[in-house]
Amino acid sequence: QVQIVESGGGKVQTGESLRLSCVAPGRTFRGASVGWFRQSPGKEREFVAAVFRIPGRTYYGDSVKGRFTISTNDAKNTVFLQMTSLKSEDTAVYYCAYDQRLILSSLGQPTQWDYWGQGTQVTVSS
Repeated sequence: QVQIVESGGGKVQTGESLRLSCVAPGRTFRGASVGWFRQSPGKEREFVAAVFRIPGRTYYGDSVKGRFTISTNDAKNTVFLQMTSLKSEDTAVYYCAYDQRLILSSLGQPTQWDYWGQGTQVTVSS
């Protein structure tokens, strides 16, 4: 079992920024894929961003391209999601996902990821 822990959520106003963090205590992210998804009430879990087989290529959902950046800090074994120019529609619970065997074509499919964190709430108000 892999424990995934997210942090950094909060309440901000439209146009502001937030940085989320994801760690897996006792585990290294190197070689694994780590992704961020989000879910708001009544909606399906949506792909936000991912790093494929760290330190591999990064991928983004269409709704966040140009505003969000996913990055890794090998020394701290942490994956970050830097969110800028936040909009009200970015309001959701954000989840970090981890998988050691994910294939590229499954990156955007939440059902294909093995391990999930508990989620962190991001609320953007105007």
